[in-house]
Amino acid sequence: MGMKGLWTPSWIARHVLALAAVTVSLGLGWWQFSRASGGNSLSWGYTFEWPVFAGFFAFLWWREVQLARHPEKASEPDEEPERLPGGPVTVGRPVRVAVSAPPAEDDADLAAYNDYLTWLADHPEARPVDYPGYQKN
Repeated sequence: MGMKGLWTPSWIARHVLALAAVTVSLGLGWWQFSRASGGNSLSWGYTFEWPVFAGFFAFLWWREVQLARHPEKASEPDEEPERLPGGPVTVGRPVRVAVSAPPAEDDADLAAYNDYLTWLADHPEARPVDYPGYQKN
């Protein structure tokens, strides 16, 4: 993409957004400087933080422009190792394997509670006191 491709409506919006982000960040830095010089000691940290944000926004914009102008540099695939039959299998990202929960130990209270929940699900109109195993405490 040449320079003409950087003047499409979407790129103009990106340029405006980047300029606004840098301008607002620098303005907030100046505002914090005026507060800090007025006696607010907490504002000294923000005085230096906002210009860093402005620099970060400018870097992001510059990097996006470079990637748009030179897409061949960004899309060069990494050399993949040759895969031989019987060789190790590698993956580019971690694979998640489902693991079942360990079997629960025999717990009479847990089994009774699960029976109660199953009964409630089967009888949605019932009240807890209607459960056949209901025990008044």
